[in-house]
Amino acid sequence: MQEDEEDRYRAPALDKGLDILELLASVDGGLTQAEIAKRLDRSPNEFYRMLDRLVKRGYVTRPEGDRYSLTLKLFGLAQLHAPVRRLVSYATSIMRELAETSWQANQLVVFDRGNAVVIAQQEAPRYWGISIRVGSHISLFDTGSGHVLLAFRSPEEREMMIAEHLRTNEEMKLSPDFFTRLDQVRDRGYEMMASLQTAGVYNLSAPVIGSDGRGIAALTIPYITLVNAPAAPDITRTIALLQAAAAKLSQLAGSDMKMRM
Repeated sequence: MQEDEEDRYRAPALDKGLDILELLASVDGGLTQAEIAKRLDRSPNEFYRMLDRLVKRGYVTRPEGDRYSLTLKLFGLAQLHAPVRRLVSYATSIMRELAETSWQANQLVVFDRGNAVVIAQQEAPRYWGISIRVGSHISLFDTGSGHVLLAFRSPEEREMMIAEHLRTNEEMKLSPDFFTRLDQVRDRGYEMMASLQTAGVYNLSAPVIGSDGRGIAALTIPYITLVNAPAAPDITRTIALLQAAAAKLSQLAGSDMKMRM
């Protein structure tokens, strides 16, 4: 009776799609359509349309020829829920303290479904500061936050993140210098670059590192020189304050992840 009740509400197409996602999540290097069919004991023709839809919806990619691999879209969806809320709760007091000590605004950014997304924002404590609205989508390629999110991931994850970004944004050709820049950011431990969106602003960005050593977020200050405030920290001091805040948040986030594993 119980088995009949379960069969009554079966959704074969949904089951097929979930079978593909679960299988691809369990392998490295991807699988061909024929290999997927063989492992799931089905005909290859049964999976053609499903694979096509999963690719078009961004859950699966074909980076090399006829091999299918998972993208980071499911990871991005998961990030929107409890882990992100916990990260923001940890970050709130740290970001407030950073704003007070640096005299600058700051924001917390994560990677979500092809974009760098602002998930928390702290206003500057005094008259002047650059703010970015929570929920804003910013580029991976020409912002400090985007560079840090890419720099502190493995080459494989970086490739998938770029592929997802290009699917959701206009096409852009990346030069070898761009990847050299990412390596330099990783070696230096932070990004410092003139804003490509606003004159007179420097993007200062440091990684928030998880317990597995991967970057899970970017803590960023859009630094402006406060010419009428000689007591305000200069850019070198601001970078030190930013790195200390990011390290503190990394420790809290990493400890939380370990406790939940």
